[in-house]
Amino acid sequence: MNTQSNKYTFMYASVMVIVVAAVLAFTALTLKPLQKKNQEIAKKKDILKAVNIESTSENAEELFDKYIVEALVVNTKGDLVSKDKSKAFNVNLKKQLKKSLDKQDLPVFIFENEKKERKVILPLLGKGMWGPIWGYVALKSDMNTVYGVTFDHKGETPGLGAEISTPKFQEQFAGKEFFKQNSEFTPLKLIKGGAKSTHEFDAVSGGTVTSKGLEAMLLDNLSKYKNYLQNNK
Repeated sequence: MNTQSNKYTFMYASVMVIVVAAVLAFTALTLKPLQKKNQEIAKKKDILKAVNIESTSENAEELFDKYIVEALVVNTKGDLVSKDKSKAFNVNLKKQLKKSLDKQDLPVFIFENEKKERKVILPLLGKGMWGPIWGYVALKSDMNTVYGVTFDHKGETPGLGAEISTPKFQEQFAGKEFFKQNSEFTPLKLIKGGAKSTHEFDAVSGGTVTSKGLEAMLLDNLSKYKNYLQNNK
């Protein structure tokens, strides 16, 4: 065959495209289980971080199994749907948000330490300025007072919206409350220049859009758990 002909060039290019595509497909399939495992470990680390348990990729699974003694699925009425720990862990919040409220599955993670002190951990998912934001809120056994939180983001501006993932920003949420004394549910509100009550949080300086997104995330997600929290106080 004439290696200088257009036919040869076309055939050579076609074969190379097929070979490269096959290699990429094989690599993607091979790495998929590892990617899924890494995502699961990252999620377990985030859940533990909400209750101030620091973990690594090496010990996250061990600590998760030790401290997360239960994982439930409830609905917006506060009713128990499932006590299957695996099912609760694998609930996809993004998919649930596309469903009507009465059909959404809500995961609940129960933490217990060596002193038998329990905390309830609830997942969050929302929108920041440049992409999704997410996190976990840990509540004390009164089902009202925040024990700890962890927030993270995809693509927020360093030094501005990205500050939601810093310890300094997250520490202010400890001691905040979602219910008033009359049991009225009150989602945390964004305050510029300094929060003045247990129902407010201080905004990220220069990150108004992200702060607003965080406020909306707390409202949209935690209001769905209102009945569950009231029923289990």
